[in-house]
Amino acid sequence: MRLNSYVYFGIAAVCFSLIGAAVYMQLALDMLPCPLCVLQRYAFIGTGLFALIAGVQNSFRRPATALALASALGGAGVAAKHLYVLANPATSCGIDPLETGLNKIFLADWLPAVFRADGLCDTPYAPILGLSIPGWTMVWYCLMSIVLLVLLLQKNRPVSIFSDAR
Repeated sequence: MRLNSYVYFGIAAVCFSLIGAAVYMQLALDMLPCPLCVLQRYAFIGTGLFALIAGVQNSFRRPATALALASALGGAGVAAKHLYVLANPATSCGIDPLETGLNKIFLADWLPAVFRADGLCDTPYAPILGLSIPGWTMVWYCLMSIVLLVLLLQKNRPVSIFSDAR
């Protein structure tokens, strides 16, 4: 197995773990997700799925890496917007067409605990280790984007964890 496959699997594991943490905060701590939170969840799922595909399928590795990178960058953009809303509460995303549209996607009906937007974007939840939740998502999106960009730009030399390092 190529060493890069473990990196892709690690990215996928982080993405799916963060979705699990978000669902835990929603169900156990009553932190309702806003439309921007749900968009960030979609981006984490996209990043994780494409990273998983890149880790498993060698022939589709570069396109899947590019799609994972695009998902991570899109998520970073949504997280930046969310951080802007938190810094400027007058620009709340509240109940708007974005929320209505997101709640009409079939996944919101199938898995409402994960994909239904019911919260307000400017709700000031307590920070976790000094950062807001969108701040942490931005950190994760930036880290994943850097790693995915490095993976995308590296040459196509097969590296195995069992090969001689010469």
